[in-house]
Amino acid sequence: MKEKKNAVVIRHLAFEDLGTIADALAQKNYTVNYLEAGVDNLDEIDSEQTDLLIILGGPIGVYEEPDYPCLTDELRLLKNRLSADLPTLGICLGSQLIARALEASVYAGSTKEIGWSKLELTEAGMNSPLRHLSTEDISVLHWHGDTFDLPTGATLLASTSKYQNQAFRWGPNCLALQFHPEVTTHGLERWFIGHACWGNICNSRGNCY
Repeated sequence: MKEKKNAVVIRHLAFEDLGTIADALAQKNYTVNYLEAGVDNLDEIDSEQTDLLIILGGPIGVYEEPDYPCLTDELRLLKNRLSADLPTLGICLGSQLIARALEASVYAGSTKEIGWSKLELTEAGMNSPLRHLSTEDISVLHWHGDTFDLPTGATLLASTSKYQNQAFRWGPNCLALQFHPEVTTHGLERWFIGHACWGNICNSRGNCY
């Protein structure tokens, strides 16, 4: 029997969960423990006993620490984890937090990037697991208004025409993705409801807000 591994997942919104990644983790024999940012005590996370840390997306900005103190806790956790070179994945806000933890600037972008588009992979990206997203018939979901500078020492993996830094690797065990590979058809309908205030968003039935 395969040894069980554990993944701790920090979630900022109830409807933005692991989605498709949950199935992938189950296949790799991971158990998943969600912690809710702003509610659960992140100081209780034991990095040495956590095989994988995943930080998901959310509508707040990394630079809004005074309004959302949980961001300070997440950044402290990330700095400790990255300094120990432990497996870490960040998606959207999670990727921005990783960039900030690595001393890169995070800031509001020139435009919101919402919708489906293809990734432009770098050579390093083509030699990474993201190569499976490089075919002509695959688009990924983007849903963000912030961006970041590429951290020193990081390797750029993917870009789009609107934002250059869409994915990067830092060391052998850290992956940051600005886009959303986790969304499912069923779960996305909850996004349309929860993020209706973003405007100019169409749901699966063609209704726009």
